[in-house]
Amino acid sequence: MILSFFDQFMSPTHLGIPLIALALSLPWILIPTPTNRWLNNRLLTLQAWFINRFTQQLMLPINLGGHKWAVLLTALMLLLITLNLLGLLPYTFTPTTQLSLNMGFAVPLWLATVIIGMRNQPTAALGHLLPEGTPVPLIPVLIVIETISLFIRPLALGVRLTANLTAGHLLIQLIATAAFVLLPMMPTVAILTSVVLFLLTLLEVAVAMIQAYVFVLLLSLYLQENV
Repeated sequence: MILSFFDQFMSPTHLGIPLIALALSLPWILIPTPTNRWLNNRLLTLQAWFINRFTQQLMLPINLGGHKWAVLLTALMLLLITLNLLGLLPYTFTPTTQLSLNMGFAVPLWLATVIIGMRNQPTAALGHLLPEGTPVPLIPVLIVIETISLFIRPLALGVRLTANLTAGHLLIQLIATAAFVLLPMMPTVAILTSVVLFLLTLLEVAVAMIQAYVFVLLLSLYLQENV
């Protein structure tokens, strides 16, 4: 049976039951929970420092009204980072390579920011559709363009995360397959290919973390416009 390179992105099932729910719940099991002790271990201390620093940087440009989103955005970033990094391990499934899952994250959160803007400051929210000083003949065209760009935002969020992770996993699999095939024929080339594979894996670790941060950062920017 010849397997396609894209088979790794299929949602795994066991006895007809999709295992994507297990993959989504696994990160919360791996993340250590704080204790009631006065002194925590190094892992908990590092985790608390990272979460505090990230939350401070994320909420810095946002008004006080948007600070209610701090827990939600921080939890979302931790979930995405953990899912992306676990997907780089062998024989694992990456749920964030599924466009449906990423759109399920992007659309409700983007829609919530738009609804908040329409409810709190409808004039300013609608004013984003028409830049100040626009010539009168261009007003209808710009309103259509800005409306389309507004509704493309959640699609861009989901597609960006899906495309970056999918491309990285495909590239890793292609180079690994090339190194395995070249090993008996040209060992030197296979070793060089393995070095490239190792460097690419390090790059994908960085991409996994950066893409999770970019996803949450763009959501915070959308929130900033509407708060």
